[in-house]
Amino acid sequence: MGRDNKMLDYFKKLPKFKFKKIKMEDLDDIEELKEGYSSSETEKREKPKKGEHYPETHYETIKEVYLDSMKKFSDRVFILDKNDPKEEKFREYTYKEFGDDVEALGTALTKKYNVQGEKIVIIGENQYDWYVSYISVLLGAGLAVPVDKELPENEIENVVNRSKASVVIYSPHIKDRINNIMGNLPTVKYFIEMKSNSKLEGKVVGFDKVVSEGKELIKKGDDSFLKIKIDPDEFKALFFTSGTTANSKGVMVNNRQLANNVNAVSAYVKIDEEDRFFSVLPLHHTYESSIGFLIPLANGSSIAVCQGLRYISENLKETKPSVLIAVPLLIENLYKNIMKNIKKSKKEIMVSSMMQLTNVLKGVGIDVKRKVFKEIYEGVGGNLEFIVSAAAPIDKKVGKWFTDLGVIFLQGYGLTETSPISAVTPDYDTRVGSAGKTIINGKVKVDNPDENGEGELVISTGTLMMGYYEDQDATDEVIEYDEEGRRWFHSGDIGYIDKDDFIYITGRIKNVIVTQNGKNIFPEELELLLAGVEEIEECMVYGKEVEDQKELIVTCRAIPNYDRIKELYGEKTEKEIYDIIWNKIKLMNKKVTTYKAIKGLEIKDGEFIKTTTKKIKRFVEIKEGKIKEI
Repeated sequence: MGRDNKMLDYFKKLPKFKFKKIKMEDLDDIEELKEGYSSSETEKREKPKKGEHYPETHYETIKEVYLDSMKKFSDRVFILDKNDPKEEKFREYTYKEFGDDVEALGTALTKKYNVQGEKIVIIGENQYDWYVSYISVLLGAGLAVPVDKELPENEIENVVNRSKASVVIYSPHIKDRINNIMGNLPTVKYFIEMKSNSKLEGKVVGFDKVVSEGKELIKKGDDSFLKIKIDPDEFKALFFTSGTTANSKGVMVNNRQLANNVNAVSAYVKIDEEDRFFSVLPLHHTYESSIGFLIPLANGSSIAVCQGLRYISENLKETKPSVLIAVPLLIENLYKNIMKNIKKSKKEIMVSSMMQLTNVLKGVGIDVKRKVFKEIYEGVGGNLEFIVSAAAPIDKKVGKWFTDLGVIFLQGYGLTETSPISAVTPDYDTRVGSAGKTIINGKVKVDNPDENGEGELVISTGTLMMGYYEDQDATDEVIEYDEEGRRWFHSGDIGYIDKDDFIYITGRIKNVIVTQNGKNIFPEELELLLAGVEEIEECMVYGKEVEDQKELIVTCRAIPNYDRIKELYGEKTEKEIYDIIWNKIKLMNKKVTTYKAIKGLEIKDGEFIKTTTKKIKRFVEIKEGKIKEI
């Protein structure tokens, strides 16, 4: 969620969506629009009364969600996937087939391989085996550690060792990276390769083999796995906030917090067994693994797995999803391609005028948008009903355009630390531009608001993390307790909240750089790596705003160690010094995953602007600090 192991490039190399030329004939009058229209087309989601919301669920664990769904939706299709993207048809897995595999894997892991309660790393592209693994672990097989498949070998090694994982379940696509570091992972007892039926050899065994072993145990009467009692408040999942270097943070989450995501969304968005989600964001993200997986699981919906961005257009047409959860870059790319096709078809004036007309009709209870814009809908499968934008800000005009098209455009707000939902747009009260409405039973407040009501957003919800893994000091820095014992998380986001509890984000106070596809880059990580470069006296990494570019440029502002450079290289010009340092940065870039790579260098003129305690005033330095023109 192709891109050949480069997360940022993956989104920047989005292929063109393929649309047929739009014919869209002129419609003479309103009666022609209304012909064949039935009010039942818009009654699927009857709006709650003003001030109310949909009846919410009250799950305490993911096991409750799982058992409920297995009982209600056994014969319905759950996952659509392919073993190879070039296969003609998607394989459909029912809820029962999924459940059988989940219980078999869990039984084998707990009874044959004896890893119950231990940490299990899951790493790979979105696929059926990933879904099975994650739920098996949450139901009692162990503690889940979802990991970004884009990480280089050294970072995979770091996360496995930091988490003290006993099992690594991995995709064949990263088999070589896993093989290269196996000898450096002393806590790992088993390496389980997805889509493999290989027998246990040393520590390596095939995923299908483990599942078949579990089915044999169940066939012999072993029902111990489903009897495992789940403590809702027990640490069950570990998500790393960015990469896996020594100072990255691991977010600890329990079953109750994950289940509260399901409960929160159920109050604001009506999803049912007729809905189909399109899975394009990576599952190691809390957003996709919770909202894109646990939500459809709880509602009997199906999930179609995107086979890679080069296949996205044909996958949409093949699977006909109703729900698309994506980052702004993907949504904006879809918008641009649709608009390009509309202009190529010379229908931009007609589409614009029909949007105005259908908006008027919708205002009086007649929604014919799907009929009028049928050809545009067919380009994305024909059934698209929801677009959910997450992880980063999106251009307001894009959300407005999709709303005018008839799509229910939603936004979600949260962080890994809130696992992840803190706010979401109710489908019955959409407000393009807002990051969503504070979830039920949750509170978000503005800390120290200025004269405009803006300040840091502080969050207290049932989805709030347990804390940072093995880092109480870092936990204490961001979580505080009020007089009633309620926990509040300092988000680092600047914004305001309107009278209806809708949140609007206006900036950040943290140093973190957020990419357009929702990735977090922590400057301190890169600065720590650069601390070992003897040619640099001192440096600061930040996200540089460049005119006409939405993406921040990861930039290093550095003070050269002129004395050391002279010792090592002799007398050098400013340009030569710049090149020496840039070459050192390029070497450092090889140690981090692609999206974190430093792409710009500035040579600082003079000293950094600092506090009395000698800390760089980052925001003042960015605005007022001088750099040398080279």
